[in-house]
Amino acid sequence: MSFDTIIDRRGTQCFKYDAQKLIYGRDDLLGLWVADMDFAVSEAIQDAISQRAKHPIFGYNFKNDEFKQALTQWLAKRQSWNTDQHKLISLPSLMTALAISILSLTKPGDGILIQSPVYPPFFSSALNHQRRLLVNSLINSEGAYSIDWQDFESKAAQASMFILCNPHNPIGRAFTHAELSRMAEICRKHNVIIFSDEIHADIVYAPFHHIPIASLAEDITITGISPAKSFNLAGLATAVLISKNKAMLTKVEELSMNLHTFMGNSFGIVAFTAAYGASEAWLDELLSYLQANRDYLIGQFAEHFPKIIVSPIEATFLAWLDIRSYGYSEEELMRILRDDCRLALNPGTTFSEDCEGFVRLNFACPRPILEEAVARLKKAF
Repeated sequence: MSFDTIIDRRGTQCFKYDAQKLIYGRDDLLGLWVADMDFAVSEAIQDAISQRAKHPIFGYNFKNDEFKQALTQWLAKRQSWNTDQHKLISLPSLMTALAISILSLTKPGDGILIQSPVYPPFFSSALNHQRRLLVNSLINSEGAYSIDWQDFESKAAQASMFILCNPHNPIGRAFTHAELSRMAEICRKHNVIIFSDEIHADIVYAPFHHIPIASLAEDITITGISPAKSFNLAGLATAVLISKNKAMLTKVEELSMNLHTFMGNSFGIVAFTAAYGASEAWLDELLSYLQANRDYLIGQFAEHFPKIIVSPIEATFLAWLDIRSYGYSEEELMRILRDDCRLALNPGTTFSEDCEGFVRLNFACPRPILEEAVARLKKAF
């Protein structure tokens, strides 16, 4: 397929475009904010959904062995992670899974450790359920982020659960074996459960690679996996939790059953299976295209916007931009991006209150759209 093809998504009840008026006050912006892609899904997924739609009944669902096997075979091949003996449960989304895991495995007042800046629902998943938020702020050195280990261990000693984002959104890190091993060691030392959100696991650029932290700490880890990012299926609401600690995952499953979040939807199930079972070639093409977009974007910023710091993008299709050198308040920066550039980007303070002057840019779009976005930035900066 051609990833250069521009597909108009407006009028499809698409949050990235149809909610712009609600969020930004205008609806004529290039959508570089919400973390889904402006690419058609694989033909295998389209065919699977089309075939399912031909059957005129859409009742309660059952996930057969093919559903799990598609994922376990994928993990073995792409991540060298053997999960044949693991327990797997299905939920509508990883944030649903995270909330239910917090409710099942911790109690009100317990400490929940996160690493900021990070995906905003990590904050609310803890605070909205009366847990105590413990923030291990990542160290920013000219855009390159690392872990403050002394602070991490200090916070882990107070925590019941650590929510890991790997690969990390928004900073684009694919954590190393050494980093993951040390995090796992500290969590085990302090009896901390690890919830690992690995929704971006398949979007990693050479020479970097994704390492599931569960492969280093099977006994204390629950891993969240979804085709929402890598196969552009967020709207089909199908995710899974997987763990070798079956007792721990059973507690999560019990609450999921009570809340009736386990059933799934007819199209999400077949799309999930087709993604992991029949869309590998499509993903490899996608990765090449995204890497080219990444390299184009980094080159353009280096040439035309040297005052803007772009964090190294090891993984994800998200660029984390430090625009503080221009001296704008966040309100003024977002006004310039919205009204002068007509771009919809995410403000930095949604990822951490101390990230005023940062923005997140989604480059999972056809190259002509990205080129137009850069041209608009040149006029304003």
